[in-house]
Amino acid sequence: MRVSREKFAENREKILSVAGVLFRENGFDGVGVADIMKAAGLTHGGFYGHFGSKDDLALEVSRQLIDRVETRWKEHIAESPERPLESLLDHYIHWRTVDDPGGSCVFATLIQEVSRSRGAVRAVFSDGLSVLVDTLADIVPGETEEERRANAATTLSSMMGAVILARAVEDRALAEHFLVTMRRQLDPGSRI
Repeated sequence: MRVSREKFAENREKILSVAGVLFRENGFDGVGVADIMKAAGLTHGGFYGHFGSKDDLALEVSRQLIDRVETRWKEHIAESPERPLESLLDHYIHWRTVDDPGGSCVFATLIQEVSRSRGAVRAVFSDGLSVLVDTLADIVPGETEEERRANAATTLSSMMGAVILARAVEDRALAEHFLVTMRRQLDPGSRI
């Protein structure tokens, strides 16, 4: 039975959406095509009508999720032009980012797995991180472009590192310490 172009496109988006959640929750290697298709409510055999391989899916999902992070960050910055860094920190340094890997930042959930890989997915992550450094360089303090880029790299490393460390520990107080300490270092006036 053939499906309409609209239904085909809808199914593809459903696969991408479900895979994005499952990859962030379990890693690329922690979930199979059959699991993704089942969670999407589709048959396993239909996968290959949409993607040539699981690697192709991982690449497309990565692009989509990274684009979403970039868009969200720019929206938060634009919504608070008087305090762009603080707005971004308010958004990112939050328990929902820690507690919901499947719905949060693709970098904080998959970066360790990507660091052990090669190829297109790693290149997409690298490009995405460069864009985030550029975005932060426009809003962090610094007298020169070089100083702002260095501060941007430090800020990005601190933000993502705090979330990754908070996720890694069972002790909620220690997790909160990572978040609060990092936030105060980046935004000394913070009331967090």
